[in-house]
Amino acid sequence: TLHAIIRNTNQHSQDYSNLSFVPRPSHADFAARMKYGEQVDLRGGGHFSGRLTAPLVTAGSILRLYLRQKGIEIGGHICQIGGHIDSRFDPVNVSADTLLKLSSGNTFPLLNEKAKDAMLKEIADAKSAGDSIGGAVEIAVTGLPAGLGGPMFDGAENLISKAVFGIPAVKGIEFGDGFSGTKKRGSERNDTIIDAQGATKTNNEGGINGGITNGNDIIVRVAIKPTPSIAKMQHSY
Repeated sequence: TLHAIIRNTNQHSQDYSNLSFVPRPSHADFAARMKYGEQVDLRGGGHFSGRLTAPLVTAGSILRLYLRQKGIEIGGHICQIGGHIDSRFDPVNVSADTLLKLSSGNTFPLLNEKAKDAMLKEIADAKSAGDSIGGAVEIAVTGLPAGLGGPMFDGAENLISKAVFGIPAVKGIEFGDGFSGTKKRGSERNDTIIDAQGATKTNNEGGINGGITNGNDIIVRVAIKPTPSIAKMQHSY
């Protein structure tokens, strides 16, 4: 049995004393009251708070060590802050060493360090204005065998998406070339299979076909909304 303790030492319950009357814009306050009634505890955002990312990261970090023993490596980087973009993973050649480097104590993981200053400035500018800014992350998984998952509701994409949307503030997810693939014709987007192990010349499917892993690297991008807790005056009923 494993026990983890995360001490929430910066709570201010009194700041939420008026939420019975004023639901905050883009928080779960109103929706939660409709589901759970007037007794719902929304102090600190309740169980909708972004703080709940912390136990998910704790559990994921432990499980990643186990998967590493199986030859499966997982890593990610900040691929967008506001309008500033980092380089993306090479979808057919993600290095396990790169993933390990990104996840080894790196507090601002990027593939192209040249993007860092502009991203940090975007965050600082929003903060100085009493505002927030959204962004996106890109995740890759290497070493995952073909044949995992299934069609319809138990597909690999379904299960990954269910877990990812457990993180507060996630508003979108795409696999492979995702939404950009809608601009292409099938003849230019289809992944050509180049060997008996299922390796493909491109990886527009992001490592999954029909809900089943195909042996190529899993490539996922996740959209994170701007933090709704801001210092600007906002309106509610």
